[in-house]
Amino acid sequence: MQRLKIVKQLAKAMAVTSLVVSVSACSQQSDKSDGKPQAVTTTIMGSGSSFIYPAMSRWANSYYEKTGVQLSYQPIGSGGGQRQIFAGTVNFAASDQPLTTRQLEKYDLIQFPAIVGGIVPVVNIPDVKANQLTLSGQVLADIYLGKITYWDDAAIKTLNPNVNLPHKAIITVHRADGSGTTYNFAKYLASISPNWQTKVGVDTSLQWPNGIGAKGNQGVAAQVQQVEDSIGYVEYAYAKTTKMTTVKLINAAGQAVVPDLSTFASAAEYANYQPENNYNLILVNQPGKNSWPIVATTFVLLPEKARGDMNAQIKHFFQFAYSPAGDKIARKLDYVGIPAKVVTGIENYWQKAK
Repeated sequence: MQRLKIVKQLAKAMAVTSLVVSVSACSQQSDKSDGKPQAVTTTIMGSGSSFIYPAMSRWANSYYEKTGVQLSYQPIGSGGGQRQIFAGTVNFAASDQPLTTRQLEKYDLIQFPAIVGGIVPVVNIPDVKANQLTLSGQVLADIYLGKITYWDDAAIKTLNPNVNLPHKAIITVHRADGSGTTYNFAKYLASISPNWQTKVGVDTSLQWPNGIGAKGNQGVAAQVQQVEDSIGYVEYAYAKTTKMTTVKLINAAGQAVVPDLSTFASAAEYANYQPENNYNLILVNQPGKNSWPIVATTFVLLPEKARGDMNAQIKHFFQFAYSPAGDKIARKLDYVGIPAKVVTGIENYWQKAK
């Protein structure tokens, strides 16, 4: 009852609106004959994943400074981006949930990976510091299922014998919008917990057993920061830039690992992207003693046919994202770039879209 009362009170907390990267006006295109940009009166419009937003915003700003090409991207969640690209209201979408070949064919789209990053649990527990708390996938699933309701539950204390945990109700925070971050988080929990698979399942939007909903990674981060004794899940860049309290997780090899670039890269080493299945690949619970267990790929959804030279402009933008300059930007935010050998395959795959 105490926990339910707290949740109802906190559900009235302030709403957090999505951030928008908007750099709009005149853009440019690389001329095929001499490589020099030609001015065109258009704006590249994209939307979707908030997981990729920190990198996308930095890429957009740097790309504009370098080339004059301008881009507007709205981090409205993977589900929102999918709906907009299906309706043709944006030039490209970004989704942390890969689409099936049937879905791509239905909407005349192609799909390719843009970046890899870590999804991390974040907590707001007084006197508990970053990476001091260790959780397992089973414990994390039971917290979100409502089976573990207090921070000093025996299952948590067993993993953390030297951490002073309070007898306080756990407040869970989750995504309220259609989210690829949620899809990958739920995919991980389902891979560990049969109860999660049968009672909640895996999708971009879920019927959560309890807790507070918030829009976007930024919304979940804000709620956890505001609500004491809470736990949420966000893309690592949001946790890092706002100095949130992250936790260790027990990975598939049974090791307690911290979330950082090295553990994300360890998991990404096992990625086997293939153009034959339109790069559809989920990276949760990868092997390796140093691998972070909740790693996700953001995919770009692009129409097979676009008006004018829009697809050429979008491809050129992502060539910058894949370049050493773009990779440097991504790594500063602890994302993992797409390997050069995969990029070569993606550039060949792009021939499917004109």
